Amino acid sequence: MTAYDIIVLGSGPGGYVTAIRASQLGFKTAIVEKESLGGVCLNWGCIPTKALLKSAQVFEYLKHAEDYGLTLQEYDKDFDAVVNRSRNVAAGMSKGVQFLMKKNKIDVLEGHGKVKAGKKVSVTQGDKTEEYQAQHIIIATGARSRELPSLPQDGKKVIGYRQAMTLKKQPKKLIVVGSGAIGIEFAYFYNAMGTEVTIVEYLDRIVPVEDEEVSKQLERSFKKSGIKILTRAEVTSVATEGKGVKATVKTEKGEEVLNADIVLSAVGIKTNIENIGLEDVGIAVDRDKILVNDFYQTNLPGYYAIGDVTQGQALAHVASAEGILCVEKIAGHHVEPLDYGNVPGCTYCSPEIASVGLTETQAKEKGYEIKVGKFPFSASGKAQAGGNPDGFVKVIFDAKYGEWLGCHMIGAGVTDMIAEAVLGRKLETTGHEVLKAVHPHPTMSEAVMEAVADAYDEVIHL
Repeated sequence: MTAYDIIVLGSGPGGYVTAIRASQLGFKTAIVEKESLGGVCLNWGCIPTKALLKSAQVFEYLKHAEDYGLTLQEYDKDFDAVVNRSRNVAAGMSKGVQFLMKKNKIDVLEGHGKVKAGKKVSVTQGDKTEEYQAQHIIIATGARSRELPSLPQDGKKVIGYRQAMTLKKQPKKLIVVGSGAIGIEFAYFYNAMGTEVTIVEYLDRIVPVEDEEVSKQLERSFKKSGIKILTRAEVTSVATEGKGVKATVKTEKGEEVLNADIVLSAVGIKTNIENIGLEDVGIAVDRDKILVNDFYQTNLPGYYAIGDVTQGQALAHVASAEGILCVEKIAGHHVEPLDYGNVPGCTYCSPEIASVGLTETQAKEKGYEIKVGKFPFSASGKAQAGGNPDGFVKVIFDAKYGEWLGCHMIGAGVTDMIAEAVLGRKLETTGHEVLKAVHPHPTMSEAVMEAVADAYDEVIHL
């Protein structure tokens, strides 16, 4: 039986990053993957969706070419080519992970992995099963699209995110159920490509985890683009007989039936913790999550879990950070637990959304006396020149000590700007320090400085 120091189950951005860091630290490492290296993120999530969204953005530029003083004789879209570009980008990234595995001398064990008692892992490929030994076993099996009883997915007319990425034919009408990041990104993509899109959200606003002002701004932008939005609404049943699909939606005003070609269910995720041996070994699970301590140790010595299968935010960058921390702790390094209050969230629709820390409502609920600053991109020279005046940067500070409690952005390219707030909060910066750090002009990023200036009644350009 081949023995390793560390075996990682799952090769998503949690698993493969963990394996690489383990190898760097001198551990003999193997990774188990039943499908494609890179997991959902590289193959069916973060990366290919960004390729689709870029195509949509370019198509929107073409539609508004005259706004930039340009005249186009004709232009069109090729939906198949858009999907193929996305798949090619994903395939290239997956090959990149294969290269990283070889470079770091990590053995890739192909097949379905299961944890066993006595620090063993079995890997089944077809009718062949092999067993491996390891000092440390790290579970990073991720998650999949969650199914609601009222919205069973058939993969054809009621679909999850995987099918939404590879449709053979562009739907004329699409209903998106759920307005988290996945639902919002697909709603933007299909609307930009010319599909009639309706969003159905159970709560009272779209992107409900974001600051309320961000939700309002996105709703305005989406409605301007022709997306229909139903909040405080739920799909109670779907009928797929005949042509298209009929969705019965319950709202405050009563029931209505929506007709569409396809319904996309984007109501969250379900962890992949079934059939991986947890019950056989006795690893503790609660409400669909594996229970771990601050350093990802389960209730059984030698067995760990990171990423979507644990309690933290289900985000690729969280899984990567957890995996690195986990193996550094195993290696005996002095490490601090991850600060889940300083994890940025990003949604890549247009306008983009990026945020970190407390919303204004959360800060007030926690009893802070706060200073709030806001700078609209309509007052930004770079945003106006780029044709992207929608959105704003909003900052929240503790009035007493100047602590940066939260930062919320909606606008063009803000997912690339949020790191300033994450780093600033990590370094315990104050509002005055941000204000006195010279920001380049003209850039979108100077809106952060301007928003801070607004919080401290020193704003220049408003």
